[in-house]
Amino acid sequence: MLEPYEWKRSCTVLRRERAGNRPDLADYAPLVKAMQGEVIHISATSDNHINAMDMNSDYGDGANPVILKSEFILSLCEQLIGGASLGAKQKSIIDRCTASVYRYYQQGNYMGTPPTLQDFREELLKQDEPEAQEIALAIELFTDGSLNTFAKHTNVDTHSRLICYDILDLGKQLQPIGMLVVLDSILNRITQNRAKGRNTFIFIDEIYLLFQHEYSANFLFTLWKRVRKYGAYCTGITQNVDDLLQSHTARTMLANSEFIIMLNQASTDRIELAKLLNISDLQMSYITNVGAGQGLLKVGSSLVPFVNKFPRNTELYKLMTTKFGEC
Repeated sequence: MLEPYEWKRSCTVLRRERAGNRPDLADYAPLVKAMQGEVIHISATSDNHINAMDMNSDYGDGANPVILKSEFILSLCEQLIGGASLGAKQKSIIDRCTASVYRYYQQGNYMGTPPTLQDFREELLKQDEPEAQEIALAIELFTDGSLNTFAKHTNVDTHSRLICYDILDLGKQLQPIGMLVVLDSILNRITQNRAKGRNTFIFIDEIYLLFQHEYSANFLFTLWKRVRKYGAYCTGITQNVDDLLQSHTARTMLANSEFIIMLNQASTDRIELAKLLNISDLQMSYITNVGAGQGLLKVGSSLVPFVNKFPRNTELYKLMTTKFGEC
């Protein structure tokens, strides 16, 4: 187990892929449920919905939260229309419509019902510009069509003290959008907790997936830097180190992380990590052909080998293990 001080800095966990390490959120469900947390399974066919336009009064960090939310909606619209860059006219229309649909929500001091993407599309259709009609048509699939899971009011408990977002079944069409919406939902919670003087701990398993899409990668990069001053601590976890290191953004984040846990690594990954983190050959031996629970800690500029043997005859071990046949 990790000591409390270790979470005071950015943390990354790198592990080599093994047959017993399944890359899915089902690993976390028993643990979250045992802690009386909320497991939110999201897919195109799920009855669970997270409103992409949810926003609280603290979202803007003291400024008008709609301004910051408008930036998110711009990124979301770019993703919804196929990743194409928006022109100046389109951005102006989106910004105008965003401010319009939030007007009554703001006037109610953010205590009423927030607007949805369906409301946003209806506002687009009211505009005179042909560009507005084009945007409305482009996002129709995700607001009124079969992929509208993020265009409805939130119907899950996003206020639970422990939340697991299960996005495994989002599918290729919804995955890029879903990642953005979930990250924004997390930002909403972080800002709420900050206003209440509470810390927030975020754990992102298979973090390499977020770097496969430009908008989620950029949003995560901004979130990673921004939330430190909000009393929030991000931990990224991956067993696909090679895929992670293909991203320049991910490499930058990894190089700037003050706390890194490295478990057993493949030879190609060891070479790249040695270059990136300035690890000697002797130190690399601690993540070469080693057993489970053994590896190397990077704390600031220090590198420390460790062995973490957790008792198997405990309820916690049963909840945490990912080994096939033990789950």
